[in-house]
Amino acid sequence: MAPSELVIGALVRNELLLKSSRQWLQEGGRFRLDVIPLESEQLFVQLQSRWDGLDGVLIEQGALDLNGLEQLRAQVMLLPAVVLGNVTGDVTYHEAEVHLQADQLEQLPYTLDAAVSRFLERRVLRDRAGEAPFAANAEQWRLTQRLEERVGYLGVFYKRDPRLFLRNLPSEERQDLLASLERSYRDVLLSYFRDPPAANQAIESFVNTAFFCDLPITKAVEIHMNLIDGWSKQLALEGHQSEFLQDYRLALLDVMAHLCEMYRRSVPPESASGPAPRSSTATLQPQEETQS
Repeated sequence: MAPSELVIGALVRNELLLKSSRQWLQEGGRFRLDVIPLESEQLFVQLQSRWDGLDGVLIEQGALDLNGLEQLRAQVMLLPAVVLGNVTGDVTYHEAEVHLQADQLEQLPYTLDAAVSRFLERRVLRDRAGEAPFAANAEQWRLTQRLEERVGYLGVFYKRDPRLFLRNLPSEERQDLLASLERSYRDVLLSYFRDPPAANQAIESFVNTAFFCDLPITKAVEIHMNLIDGWSKQLALEGHQSEFLQDYRLALLDVMAHLCEMYRRSVPPESASGPAPRSSTATLQPQEETQS
């Protein structure tokens, strides 16, 4: 196993979803799925026997019932987690999980990176604040230590993989990722005024991928403008007014604020007093080149 490869336990019932997840993770080469049979009566025995070898979990919404999820939490069986399914604003497994719509699996490698970073970040921030640790037993402590070593985590500062940057992807993969990001941003706009908790999760989903793929700011604005322009034309064809669409500039500002916060956290303290080291750690501003 390559040192940087992370093993992700798959708690997924839908075979097509599992197949697609495996496909998109194979593209990046940094993650390997370990499928955990959900039909087994010994599910938790299997989970416990594999736990030390897992670096995260991929959970399909509804794959585990409430009792099953509560059992994981009660036994402090916590791992970085991506939840696949509708973005509703609800917490499925734990507070550091990240969510991804099932039709946006092109973003899965980036979302897993975000899940690992967020899991470690929550632990570090709670330790610094003197709160009860997010991972409160010896097994969880060993997990976080192992993850920090394998992903090169620097405190709460994110480290990205330049191989997954949008500009470095083959043309077809780049187009697939951009189309997926457009669907993610559409989810943000559709829920922004109607369902704030779901909108917050949708914003996190979009921003996670935008950050880890180094999406140019100009491209994010372009995605917003294209969607608004398309809706405006459709409303005009149907004889409706479209001035209210200007209010969605608030959604764009919200997305930019979240993205700027991730870039702020990506700057190690020493870069404030001198040149940033040459590494894959993110710089304050993403590349401004436009990919099409």
